[in-house]
Amino acid sequence: MLVQIGKILGMEEKRLARWWMGGVASAGACCFTQWLDTIKVHQQTQQEVKDSMYRLTVNIVKQEGLMGLNYGLSAAILRQLTYSTFRFAFYEYVKQRVTPLGEGVPFYQKVGIGAIGGAIGGYIGTPADMINVRMQNDTKLPPDKRRNYKHAFDGIARIYKEEGARGLFAGATAATTRSVFMTVGQLCFYDQIKSYLLEWKFKDAFGTHFLASLLAGAVATTLTQPIDVIKTRVMNAKPGEYKNTWDLIKYTAKLGPQGFFKGYVLRFIRLAPHTILTFVFYEQLRLNLGIQVPS
Repeated sequence: MLVQIGKILGMEEKRLARWWMGGVASAGACCFTQWLDTIKVHQQTQQEVKDSMYRLTVNIVKQEGLMGLNYGLSAAILRQLTYSTFRFAFYEYVKQRVTPLGEGVPFYQKVGIGAIGGAIGGYIGTPADMINVRMQNDTKLPPDKRRNYKHAFDGIARIYKEEGARGLFAGATAATTRSVFMTVGQLCFYDQIKSYLLEWKFKDAFGTHFLASLLAGAVATTLTQPIDVIKTRVMNAKPGEYKNTWDLIKYTAKLGPQGFFKGYVLRFIRLAPHTILTFVFYEQLRLNLGIQVPS
């Protein structure tokens, strides 16, 4: 009814995203960027950066074939369908409770909403995140030391059996903290940058979505890189390898500040396309399948 009235009055239609679109868009994006994430994990789990991005890629392909670059894809998809579905849905839902259609929300409120949604989503997605890291890192281990998870659900079942329920949430603190900064960097900054571009007479179209997501990807990479290094190492560590997270932080700090930004360029190369694809897919889903409201 509102849409018909809007058309009669010559009003432009707006579409709001549905709750599931963020997870589906993020899962679609990781299908294109998983190989970059695999190389990033290999680089971050080195104490010293011995191999370049090119050398790591060549080594994986030589040992495992091209499919080795996509190990852990089932876990990556499961993670996005849990973690990203929640953070996107929570962010949009709360924004629309703050103001009509979720427009004009102050940036500090967006940050608060994003941080809460990111924290909960990060915790929910921890088991799948850990499976993903372990499956990706398997390719650099000798065959007799590999975990050899068949897929995400096999990994969850085996960790529960071998390490208990708590084992599924190893690294949850780092994953949750990272998710807070990732959500702020991606969703909040994307939303804010896009709002500025629309105010500057940009159209709600691909070019605007691309530029806003590229800038948001740069912000998210910078905010989350140190936490991502710690999270990756915690999740890949064997039981008892480090006393606690602080022990791991001190170990990593032996390399100086650069130890916490290991793989930064590679991570940006991975996160920028992932962020761009996520929001391009998300916006296309919104524009074509979203809830119609007149503006």
